Amino acid sequence: MRFLLINPDYPISETPSPPLGPAFLAAALEEAGVEVKLLDFVVFPYDRQILKKELDDFSPDMVGLTSVTMNFHNAVEILKDIKGIHPNLPTVMGGPHVTFRPGQSLEETPDLDFIVIGEGEATLVELAQAVAAGQSPGTVPGIFYRDGSDIRSTEKRGFADIDSIPMPARHLVPLGRYRALGMPVSMTTSRGCPFKCIFCVGRKMVGARVRRRNPVMVVDELEYLSALGFHQVNIVDDLFTADKTHCLDICHEINRRKLKVEWTSFARVDTVSPEILSAMKMAGCTAVSFGVESGNREILKTIRKGITLSQVEEAITMCDAAGIIPHASFVLGLPGETPETLKETLAFGEKIRRMGASYGFHLLAPFPGTKVREDKDRYDIRILTSDWSKYHANRAVVETPSVSGKTLDDIIIGWEAKFDDWLAELKQRRKSGDADEKEAWPLTRLEHTVLIHDMMMKQVFEKEAIWPDETRDFSEQAALKILEEKIRPFVNDKDDHLQKTLEFALEQHYFEFFRENGAVACRWIDFL
Repeated sequence: MRFLLINPDYPISETPSPPLGPAFLAAALEEAGVEVKLLDFVVFPYDRQILKKELDDFSPDMVGLTSVTMNFHNAVEILKDIKGIHPNLPTVMGGPHVTFRPGQSLEETPDLDFIVIGEGEATLVELAQAVAAGQSPGTVPGIFYRDGSDIRSTEKRGFADIDSIPMPARHLVPLGRYRALGMPVSMTTSRGCPFKCIFCVGRKMVGARVRRRNPVMVVDELEYLSALGFHQVNIVDDLFTADKTHCLDICHEINRRKLKVEWTSFARVDTVSPEILSAMKMAGCTAVSFGVESGNREILKTIRKGITLSQVEEAITMCDAAGIIPHASFVLGLPGETPETLKETLAFGEKIRRMGASYGFHLLAPFPGTKVREDKDRYDIRILTSDWSKYHANRAVVETPSVSGKTLDDIIIGWEAKFDDWLAELKQRRKSGDADEKEAWPLTRLEHTVLIHDMMMKQVFEKEAIWPDETRDFSEQAALKILEEKIRPFVNDKDDHLQKTLEFALEQHYFEFFRENGAVACRWIDFL
């Protein structure tokens, strides 16, 4: 059987990592003997003709897509194209959005045949096997599916032994493109969350019981990732520090192997200690992100966060002492938000900034499955739209009785303007020579990222970067000049950074020249 997995477009501004969920699914399918291909439209351009060529060339027996709420609409458009090209090709989708709107998603999306609920590895394998054998999907636990004009569901599936799940099939993921864009690569050490925050679906998605991976297997994966040339590895489980023994065992295994890799993690402020943070620092951790959510005590109680502001300050102090950069994230527009609580949160952000932390904001997005959405009347919030494309948490989709959507938007727009002003000042200081290369690097890397993404999405290498091979002695520097001349008319380079970006990308081995059939061409290094 051949199975095509598709990762729909997702904004590059959200700094996406290489897709972890689809890579886990691909690994489970491959382990079951299925031939798998993964199309990643985050780092490749999408149109119907590109999709048609892939479908015709690979000829899959089934197609699966993943999505979160904010890119569900992109997934739906791809489904329409799939069915327009091959009407009888079975389609399946997983992810948090459809998990918590399964019946509605099938009703609203006629081109979708199956939905996998929650954790998907075992379910997808069994569904693929049932489809390949021509068997009824009704025997597969954990799905919603069509039965004629009816929509049916099967029994709930339990959660897997986490150590039985194979390592993500990253050989199918175009890691090289993410690396070229300066994105981090991510991994997990556990699944599950016992906490009950009203704006999160993590507990419902992967279970309340935390399942922790064997520390040796965790470090095996970290060691593999450390050799790929990414600037950073993100450990993305929310509860990395919650189990002291598990966390320390991972850190000790990293040190035992003398593994040199920089990584970051997420943590709760009530689960860190000087001992844990010191061990993390010695093992290569550079930064920890804390979900603080609000600077108002009553709002923290309302959202069931289970932390105090004094614990936040203690965690920041401990990070500073350990030499780890603390970052705090806040959510504005939570139930109970007023002009006064907004001021408290902004003031608290500034307070911890003076203590050494960085901080940032998102706006509340009441995703399907969250308690705050299901009980919106009880929490006295007004949901402004169910246009899922607007659920990126950077513009208001809710408001409270005393805080309008515009007020929330104005705060974020002001925050964005400050960032733009900082970039403009840094640009000027770089130009005048007052900012050295290290200080200016965030701006320089951003400029590289924007240009590289533009080149990838416009396929300028594939379409424009080919010319006759007329020299016996090939020179990369000479080829680089020809490349710049050929693609310049097609890229957005108003600030004239193309030459430096191409030099940087070639030096970092993000792309390569090759000579073939009497011509010189170049290509991105997609797979690592």
